Amino acid sequence: MTDAAGALKQAMTVIEGAIGAALVDYSSGMALATLDGPGGIDLNVAAAGNTDVVRAKMRTMDMLGLQDGIDDILITLSSQYHLIRPLTGRGGKGLFLYLALDKSRANLAMARHQLTRIEADLEV
Repeated sequence: MTDAAGALKQAMTVIEGAIGAALVDYSSGMALATLDGPGGIDLNVAAAGNTDVVRAKMRTMDMLGLQDGIDDILITLSSQYHLIRPLTGRGGKGLFLYLALDKSRANLAMARHQLTRIEADLEV
């Protein structure tokens, strides 16, 4: 099992093109842990903004009567991917992993796969 700091360090070192990572509490919008890289992203601002994205998607699913879970949410920018992965483990309810990637260096399929593995090892 890996703690939050270890999980973010693993994401930044193992996932090609990673430029920032955070563990976020979407009930408050606060980043519980952050690790930035060469991207210069303000991860606290990203945590708060992406909390709104997660809340909006969950509200929409509720209004549609969908009884499904969110695997991840992808936001594609012209030069970056932003990946949001709500945690599903017993201690992770109300949290999500956020990963920003340099689009020119990242392999999105591998990043999603590796983030899933990191989540499985995360102990919160």
